[in-house]
Amino acid sequence: MDENSICQSCGMPLNFDPQKGGTNADNSRSTKFCSYCFIDGKFYDEGISLDEKIEKNVKIAVAKFNVSEEVARQNALSVLPYLERWATKI
Repeated sequence: MDENSICQSCGMPLNFDPQKGGTNADNSRSTKFCSYCFIDGKFYDEGISLDEKIEKNVKIAVAKFNVSEEVARQNALSVLPYLERWATKI
């Protein structure tokens, strides 16, 4: 896994993931998605919309990383729509 890789669902750097990636259906490690987003070959938040994912990421950034809501929203809007999971939906 490239150390610059980010989760193609939430944008988190994969090297920050304590599990070093989610799990595929065959229990192998995913090199595209983090362990917070992808478990046993399925998205943890399956059915969530891009707008809902952006709001979820904003709340996490504000609560856990002490980032302002404005900065968190700007970051989410500049990254999430272009990730593999969401790019086909815009």
